[in-house]
Amino acid sequence: MPKIGSGLIPVIRAISLGRVLTRNAALALHHNSAVLDDKRPLSFPLISYCSARGTQKNIFLSKKTNNTLAFHRLLFRRYCCKKETEDDKMSRMNRGPAAEQLTEYKKNVQGQHVLLTGSGNPIAKKTASLTVGPNGPILLQDFVFIDEMSHFTRERIPERVVHAKGAGAFGYFEVTHDITNYCKAKVFSSIGKRTPVAVRFSSVGGESGSSDTVRDPRGFAIKFYTEDGIWDLVGNNTPIFFIKDPIFFPSFIHTQKRNPVTHLKDADMFWDFISLRPESTHQIMFLFSDRGIPDGHRHMNGYGSHTFKLVNADNDIVYCKFHYKTDQGIKNIPVDKAAELSSSDPDYSIKDLYNAIATHNYPTWTFSIQVMKPSQAKEFRWNPFDLTKVWPHDEFPLIPVGKLVLDRNPENYFADVEQIAFDPAHMVPGIEASPDKMLQGRLFSYGDTHRHRLGPNHLQLPVNCPYKAISAMNYQRDGLMTFYNQNGAPNYFPNSFSGPQECPAARPTSYHVSGDVDRYDIEDEDNFGQATIFWRRVLNDDEKTRLVNNLVNSLRNASTFIVERAVKNFTEVDTELGKRLTDGLRNVGMQL
Repeated sequence: MPKIGSGLIPVIRAISLGRVLTRNAALALHHNSAVLDDKRPLSFPLISYCSARGTQKNIFLSKKTNNTLAFHRLLFRRYCCKKETEDDKMSRMNRGPAAEQLTEYKKNVQGQHVLLTGSGNPIAKKTASLTVGPNGPILLQDFVFIDEMSHFTRERIPERVVHAKGAGAFGYFEVTHDITNYCKAKVFSSIGKRTPVAVRFSSVGGESGSSDTVRDPRGFAIKFYTEDGIWDLVGNNTPIFFIKDPIFFPSFIHTQKRNPVTHLKDADMFWDFISLRPESTHQIMFLFSDRGIPDGHRHMNGYGSHTFKLVNADNDIVYCKFHYKTDQGIKNIPVDKAAELSSSDPDYSIKDLYNAIATHNYPTWTFSIQVMKPSQAKEFRWNPFDLTKVWPHDEFPLIPVGKLVLDRNPENYFADVEQIAFDPAHMVPGIEASPDKMLQGRLFSYGDTHRHRLGPNHLQLPVNCPYKAISAMNYQRDGLMTFYNQNGAPNYFPNSFSGPQECPAARPTSYHVSGDVDRYDIEDEDNFGQATIFWRRVLNDDEKTRLVNNLVNSLRNASTFIVERAVKNFTEVDTELGKRLTDGLRNVGMQL
């Protein structure tokens, strides 16, 4: 007979003593005990119910017949079930779809599944190990235990070294405007065309268990499943970044994480690096503005951030930046509310996204591009490939392209979100890399980290697999966790046996480069001009005040000499900003 949950021990004890159950206890028994769904009779001598009017109804259950059990069910429905159904409905509304996931699973299961080992063998008993006598040692032949425990100790894979905490969803990208004059990529080939997508949102510096409401950039990566394979647009919720040369990336990320001695977040590490690299000022001001803590993932914009190259059918090129603007409107979380949510609801953003999609409130973004001709790039007053700079919209206006729609939640977080692997090197014909140094660095690092985390065949995982992986694709073979080894196709190139051949139409554009090979640290570039525009033209007075307060509350934790260097950089942005920071830091007790 199926067992009753341990939480019902008081109920069982009351029954066994012949006591009258309260209505709530009866409900608890009904909803938690598999016995009541069994057609065999209960073994307890007495069950009593209280109706809404307080009338006690006693039912004696016979061990010899099922008729009494049927009678008890009828009475239970009469006196208890109506109000419970209303309570259940209200509870579901309050809890949200994410909290009801297991309930929904139970509803959808057809029949009773048999418990199996990893090798598919049925398990007769799961409540005890195989031992010599009731108190004896466990036998080595207990495969059920060994199978369970050995898999458990290998459940975790290395978390992402950055963007460890994230949420994911699936949907589609639909073309609404024709840009074939700029780009021949099939994903943009016709108005109305839909391409399946997977999206992962994430924070950057925190671990996989960190809070969703900390001040941190957010990742916004899109995987397009196109006819020409995977296109990964691996962006953020900011159009800029802290550094312009990937040589600094490991050190920068180290400063976002924990001190290697204390294992604590360290303000000296963070602000020391930031103040020594003034090109980070623009992004720092964006981060410490209101947009540094977005209200979930649905209410923030996304940006490809890098400069890319678009190629049309005539092999004409333009440089491009990708934008995806939220149709839900920008919403941010105030500092005090964010701190409260960090303790009360640390998975706030994951839950918000899941519940919105589960209730058919599908989030959407308007997808646009900026384009710059090569001739304009040569004359542009800033380096057009510098990730710490934006392209002004009045000079390079947004060109609408399509809609990004998310309408399906993951079926399994680990399989669909933890194992999804984005790589900026995954580009389709019509979209190419530019001289953007940060992009060039990411073309290597992303694939490398996925091979470390997921193995050499991570692209065979269903969430990462291109849709055309149904026949021989290439000459890569074997390796850890091979699922698909391309049937009997030859594993060498060239060959005479119908192996896959080259596709001249996919040839990238040729271009000329020249210059002396050296390590160029260009220190005389304008690191503050766009930050000045952000301070003077983008922020209103209230937003400026909040930016200053946020900076003060962070800087106050760093050493004085580091703070002075940081304030000097902010003074380069605007003397008013430098003065307000100095005054604010003095007000909290710093001697500057």
